[in-house]
Amino acid sequence: MSPLQAQETRAAKGTGVVLRSLDKVNGRVEDRELAIGSSAQLQGLLVTVSDCRYPADNPTGDAYAYLRVRSPLDGVNYFQGWMVASSPALNALDHNRYDVWVLRCKTS
Repeated sequence: MSPLQAQETRAAKGTGVVLRSLDKVNGRVEDRELAIGSSAQLQGLLVTVSDCRYPADNPTGDAYAYLRVRSPLDGVNYFQGWMVASSPALNALDHNRYDVWVLRCKTS
């Protein structure tokens, strides 16, 4: 087996995502489940989930989700892209008050 083949992992699509949000001012933490294609307000942000994937051979393993995070008031886009559960700082939301990160994909 080549090193490239050893690194390939087949991904499965989740039915939704579990996100955690943090209000850095008051320390309030909120966990929320969102279905793929849905939007919800977490703390003071509007979050839309387009996709969530996880290793097919390890559903409890790493998860990565495609998110769009914006202001619910004026639509200013704060983040759009893939967020990885095991490395939230790799591609993180940059907001002065709120943090959002992926915990896992929903599989049913």
